[in-house]
Amino acid sequence: MFAKSLLILCAALLVTACGFHPRGEYAVPSSLKNVYLEGGSYNLRDQFAKVIRPAAGHFPTQAIPDGVTIKLFSEQSNSRVLSLNDRGRSNELELYYHLEYEIHSGRNEVLLPRQALEIKREYFNNQSDILAKDYEQTMIRNEMYEQAAHTIINRARVVLNANDK
Repeated sequence: MFAKSLLILCAALLVTACGFHPRGEYAVPSSLKNVYLEGGSYNLRDQFAKVIRPAAGHFPTQAIPDGVTIKLFSEQSNSRVLSLNDRGRSNELELYYHLEYEIHSGRNEVLLPRQALEIKREYFNNQSDILAKDYEQTMIRNEMYEQAAHTIINRARVVLNANDK
């Protein structure tokens, strides 16, 4: 019994020592605790909130001097058919998400000039279970928004760390 407990304790210590964090946990540097989003769809803003809030960050209603402003431009979300079944209905779809953004300091200095971000996902569209596939498409789009939020925050972190040096 003692050996089993010791083994579990060692495994837990090894997992925490390697930097493992449960999904959803996201370490945000103090310079990104106050992020003002200018523009963007409700879905993208919602995913930003889900990424930032667990790390004790928040979204001010306007740009503040000690925060970061992320300006979002030309957000597009589309889908296209990749393959058809024998009845001419879509079998496979590609979801496409395109976003352009800039990162500014709270004093409106450009930290990262306008960048493009593209995310694509493919999924099988089973025509016999249309309601479930509609829900699956919504979930995939939400994951794409979440990936966009993580990518922008990671790029902002890199830019802020480079400016601090």
